[in-house]
Amino acid sequence: MDAPETQKLRAICLDLPEASEKLAWGDPTFRVRDKIFAMEKRGDGRVSVWCKAPPGSQDVLVSADPERFFVPPYVGHKGWVGMRLDENPNWSEVAEIVRRSYRLIAPKRLASRVD
Repeated sequence: MDAPETQKLRAICLDLPEASEKLAWGDPTFRVRDKIFAMEKRGDGRVSVWCKAPPGSQDVLVSADPERFFVPPYVGHKGWVGMRLDENPNWSEVAEIVRRSYRLIAPKRLASRVD
């Protein structure tokens, strides 16, 4: 049985058009047409999700709340942002960050179907 955070994140991600889940690097990744838009990570002992963010957004989020947001390794230099999920996250905010990442990754036709 998956952790509650994984179940909630999975529900948010797989609700998006043509989204799929694939295990990579030992963690679930969520993809659209095999391009990753969200990754759950547990490597540092904490649960987080990594998502693509628009230019400038990573700095704003991390500066505003460094306890919750962080620059993830490997993809942080490309503007991705990490968000902690293990300390009672605001799931509507998680969903918005995931949807925004999806819109940045998905083909325009699919992205336009997400509010």
